[in-house]
Amino acid sequence: MSDSLVKFSILVTGNPVSSQSASTAYQFCSAALAAGHAICGVFFYLDGVLTASNLISPASDEVDLPELWAQLANKHNLPLEVCVSASLRRGIVNQQESEQLGLAHYNLKPPFVLSGLGQLAELSAGCDRLVQF
Repeated sequence: MSDSLVKFSILVTGNPVSSQSASTAYQFCSAALAAGHAICGVFFYLDGVLTASNLISPASDEVDLPELWAQLANKHNLPLEVCVSASLRRGIVNQQESEQLGLAHYNLKPPFVLSGLGQLAELSAGCDRLVQF
């Protein structure tokens, strides 16, 4: 790869608790940004949507991966898109979906946002490389 700027879009599909996908994707994004590359956005799909849960509570000696993603997104103005269909199937809902479905609570961690698969298509069309974890 040359030294020129590369625009990456990231697809995270692995469960943040039982796989290294979300953690490796986070490390990749951090390193790419530190090297001067751009991250167009991160799309969480399938079990990857569990990364967006505000109810994940790791032990005190473990990494709080959702919080690390939130900090990275806030620092770099990085969109964290979460597939709405995959989220609803796995019990991840925002306030609007919670109200529409008559649920008592919601658990989507800010700055994660629910989005459709069309956003994944836009991310892949607007970048140089789509990398899946």
